[in-house]
Amino acid sequence: MSRVLHQMIQVSVADGTKMDIYEAYPQDREGKHLPGVMLFQEAFGVNDHIREVARRIAAEGYVVMAPELYHRTGPGFVCSYTEFGAASKHLQALTLQGLEQDIQATAQALRAHPAADPNALVSIGFCLGGRVSFLAATILPLRASACFYGGGIAEQLLDRVPNIQTPLLLCWGGQDKHITADKIQAITAALDAQQKDYVNVVFSKADHGFFCDARASYHPVSAAAAWELVKIFFRQHLNK
Repeated sequence: MSRVLHQMIQVSVADGTKMDIYEAYPQDREGKHLPGVMLFQEAFGVNDHIREVARRIAAEGYVVMAPELYHRTGPGFVCSYTEFGAASKHLQALTLQGLEQDIQATAQALRAHPAADPNALVSIGFCLGGRVSFLAATILPLRASACFYGGGIAEQLLDRVPNIQTPLLLCWGGQDKHITADKIQAITAALDAQQKDYVNVVFSKADHGFFCDARASYHPVSAAAAWELVKIFFRQHLNK
């Protein structure tokens, strides 16, 4: 693929708010319509790392959109990885209804993108975004959803498991003190009870946030392995 184009766009959400989205896609797609990826942020905003991940995915041959999930309380908000307190008020203000509306607005924007195949959408998210990617799998007929150390899934979304219509890739850090083994087990047990299609991977030496090279918890071996898994998982379910 050629170089990646990227820019900020703005979309309307069903509740009347406006949401900025960072989009990235290959400049030369050789006349092809490419699969679309919804990329959901960590708690720290659509920051440089999330934008870099968007461009990285786009370089693999995707149209990527990363919505700003804090658009109702802090449009454009980003903070450093050592300033979680600054993000907490925006994080606590999120609602499932609002997130569902944001997911739908992002999916609609992807389907309308001239470079995207409207029938080939997937999602991926990290931390907060891991939970949002899981939520997206319960409300949209996506081809696949990848969820990295999604906090709050066990506490908030297990009642949504019967609605999942998407194969899941779940990635966790074995050293994660926030998302412990009992929470992961509760999630997989709920998925098993509903006979859902999923892959569950625990990276034993990795901590929460292991995929992000801007965080102290970055674990390069686990991050590299997880990246290869994501690429394979998406290709398999997109027949790409």
